[in-house]
Amino acid sequence: MTSFRIERFDFTDIELRQWADADPRHHNWPVVYALNADGTSSEAREIYVGESLNAMGRLAQHLTTEKRRLTSASVIVDDEFNKSACLDLESHLIRLFAGDGKFQVLNRNDGITEANYYDRRRYQAKFDEIFRELLARGLFTQDRASIENSDLFKLSPFKALTEEQAAAVENVLDGLFDDLEHDRASTTVLQGEPGTGKTVIAIYLMKLLEDIRTTDPTEAMEVETQFDDYFMHGFGDLLTDFRVGIVVPQQSLRKSVERVFQKTPGLSETTVLTPFEVGESERTFDLLIVDEAHRLNQRSNQPSGVQNKRFRDITTQIFGHDDRSKTQLDWITAKSKRQILLIDPEQSVRPGDLPRATLDNLVGVAKASGRYCQLWSQLRVRGGDDYVKWAQTLLSGRPVEAGSFPDYDLRFFTDLGAMRAAILERERETGLARLVAGYAWEWRSRNDNHAFDIEIDGIKLQWNQTATDWVNSNGSINEVGSIHTIQGYDLNYAGVIIGKDVRYDPVKRRVFFDRDNYFDKKGVENNKQLGITYTDEDVLRYVRNVYAVLLTRGIRGTYVYVCDDALRNHLRSAFL
Repeated sequence: MTSFRIERFDFTDIELRQWADADPRHHNWPVVYALNADGTSSEAREIYVGESLNAMGRLAQHLTTEKRRLTSASVIVDDEFNKSACLDLESHLIRLFAGDGKFQVLNRNDGITEANYYDRRRYQAKFDEIFRELLARGLFTQDRASIENSDLFKLSPFKALTEEQAAAVENVLDGLFDDLEHDRASTTVLQGEPGTGKTVIAIYLMKLLEDIRTTDPTEAMEVETQFDDYFMHGFGDLLTDFRVGIVVPQQSLRKSVERVFQKTPGLSETTVLTPFEVGESERTFDLLIVDEAHRLNQRSNQPSGVQNKRFRDITTQIFGHDDRSKTQLDWITAKSKRQILLIDPEQSVRPGDLPRATLDNLVGVAKASGRYCQLWSQLRVRGGDDYVKWAQTLLSGRPVEAGSFPDYDLRFFTDLGAMRAAILERERETGLARLVAGYAWEWRSRNDNHAFDIEIDGIKLQWNQTATDWVNSNGSINEVGSIHTIQGYDLNYAGVIIGKDVRYDPVKRRVFFDRDNYFDKKGVENNKQLGITYTDEDVLRYVRNVYAVLLTRGIRGTYVYVCDDALRNHLRSAFL
């Protein structure tokens, strides 16, 4: 039998006092509450989630602050609640409200907790009931599965950081505030493999810095957190007139981050920048946080003549002449006093990306100056670190041990139709199941939307028909995503098609690159700007990285189809 009840009343002094007098527990019992204004415009739709042992006192306090503009209170009371369960439910609801998108969440993100406690599994089952009741009352607009599949949820700054992530954030803040106090420049590097939470940390830092900047240090903290000290002792004063931006090189991911910032109070989509926007800025930034910094460009032929001219003009404007050795990282360093770079050299997928030597030098300098942090723990893929390592070595050409990952649905298909049917079934079950592939087919449908790009085993498919937020676009379940639309995103299930751009020579026992079957022009183009010619071995390293990224998108499972007969026979034994 359900033991909780949700008590709703208008958020006014009179209604609050009447509610408080109705039950002694309203003064002395752990509860969770939501205060919301459900106006007709997006600006008027706001919500604040809290927990307290003295709901009457806490809510009365809110009526003396800016939260008095909120119009409705919903208090969740349960005979079995304790402090730990309430903190957990509070965090749970904050994340879901942020992911649903109906309301702007007014909470800070530093109080989101992820701690174990007695009987937590039973309480979390009850949380599902509470969510369904709130959904029925109109406080949510989507079911939980849809919310958790959304970019708003996955990229939200309202995250419960792991101990490793929280330690990294704390190290970054310690260094940053020390730099600000001494007016010192610096470069910090956070390195991590796919799924270790680099983008989460980048977005979390943007929100946390804004909260520190705008919070009155004399206000009592509502909950103790690891970051309490930064909200006191004048740290916010160091952020006065602080100009910060987040640089996201990939177009698709950048647009998704912009939507999250639009929904998050204190954040603005105007702070989500391209490298070109940084280079063209008339002002200098106090801090730039660069996500996927390995995808910044060196000087190379850009996708258009306009972009080539912009690259040349920016370099000339910053450095006084067209120095072709300068990269987009050099622009960022010149245009900001401090940088936080989130990198994974193994996710460079084109020769135009920053050179490996540049990335290695960044890591070396950061380590020497005490400004380096390695993220180790795999948070995306249920197969864990072992699966990621396995995926990264699958196309190495060396013998690969058979993958055994009990919590991960890894399958090898010899019929593309069967794999597509399985992906469609996973889509019906969980959502976010998609086909992705290496760039081993021409993009005919770009110029003829009736044309098919990929034809295998009687199955005819098109490449992604949009470059922006393809994963969530209409029709994406019937298309195939490329590396440029999927990097940085999560799927529940990925069906990976390994094309004939990667093949196997059974005589020489080696994997090799087939240039005739690779259609990413920027992926094989020699760098005439710098006089660099890329051999097949050079390009193979990037193509391997492409497939490693594709193979690590699926949270719950990855299905694999291999086009080259010899490579298929070589890899078959790697799958149980």
